[in-house]
Amino acid sequence: MAGTGLIQFDDWADIYAQRVETMRTSAVRDLFAAASRSDIISLSGGMPDIARLPLDKVSEVAANAVKVEGVSGLQYGDTTGRLKTKQTVCMLMEDFGIHIVPEDVTITTGAQQALDLLGKIFINSGDVIITEGPTYLGALQAFSAYQPKVQTIPFDEDGMRMDLLEAKLKELGKRGAKFIYTIPTFQNPGGVTMSLERRKRLLELAHEYEILVIEDDPYGRLRFEGETVPCLRALDSEVIYLGTVSKVFAPGLRTGWVIAPHPILKKLNMVKQGTDLCGSALNQVIVEHYFDEIPWREVLASICVKYKERRDAMLAALEEYFPPEATWTHPQGGFFIWVSLPEYVNTPQLLSVALENGVTFVPGDGCFPATSGLGTNSMRIAFCYEEPEKLREALRRLSIVIEERLDLYRAFIKAGVLKG
Repeated sequence: MAGTGLIQFDDWADIYAQRVETMRTSAVRDLFAAASRSDIISLSGGMPDIARLPLDKVSEVAANAVKVEGVSGLQYGDTTGRLKTKQTVCMLMEDFGIHIVPEDVTITTGAQQALDLLGKIFINSGDVIITEGPTYLGALQAFSAYQPKVQTIPFDEDGMRMDLLEAKLKELGKRGAKFIYTIPTFQNPGGVTMSLERRKRLLELAHEYEILVIEDDPYGRLRFEGETVPCLRALDSEVIYLGTVSKVFAPGLRTGWVIAPHPILKKLNMVKQGTDLCGSALNQVIVEHYFDEIPWREVLASICVKYKERRDAMLAALEEYFPPEATWTHPQGGFFIWVSLPEYVNTPQLLSVALENGVTFVPGDGCFPATSGLGTNSMRIAFCYEEPEKLREALRRLSIVIEERLDLYRAFIKAGVLKG
């Protein structure tokens, strides 16, 4: 029998599928309990500021969703999503120059489910996939269930480096990878945006080497400055595009979508049937009414003003408090800044000390494949949720923790224990 005390032994350890052994938990989810403490300032979660939504109007929308739609919002629905929801997606995509019809769309339980479904239909154990390095840790988690070999391509301020991608594709050969997964606009965790020149080159290489491109675009509407860059899907109709209402409305509704060529959607819809039968019709109805009845663009613009204030506060605090050995990205939108420290700083070890000092962040190694050994001197910090004064205080606390580690290293150098 399984134990009933505080420590419970796993009597089923020998019957789990092998794929579970290669999976790992999300660093962000693992930090939620700590981040909920009143004495902690969280720089870890990419949580939108939903408190700034017009909540009285949102409550009316939710009530109308039941009053107007009746029992249809409480019933099973089409696996691909409600027609009206897909029409809403088509409207949203027009803003990005993406002209589609409802048949081009499948509604998913957040874009996260889309990542899992795409992994399920494309990845066999041992297949190569290509991502930015670092990349979204939730994507790595979703794909890891299917046991791919993940090849990461570094980025700079202009996004994924095409020279390194081309070299990797030449090494792998035609169809040597199943797909390239990218977050080209306000990348998670880096905050960087791929330039138009690189977007065009990425699509050229994808065609040359016959490799699919998956564009994940949760942050595309959260621009604070600079010129808008076309989505990859707007440049090439063969790109698989993932969208979500999580950052422009409410993540709790778990409503996202996939836009893809019809043969791919057919396979995706088939496996979705076995996953959840269909998404929440009620949540989809609320999404429909929100984008129909509320001036959501004005709401989002006002929220983005606050995000910019917080981004500016974080950048200023980094300049003031962080050591000269540190470097960081300068995002024009989105939620995140990527900080790189000297190679001898281990951010996973640093996190426990930071927690004792009342601040959380995401260690960089979680944004790389588990066995890569990369990212241990980096961290992702989020500016989207906390107010400017708290962000400033969090970085002050974090800088003290970092400086203590640097001082220890310098002492070892001085004592001759380590070489500079």
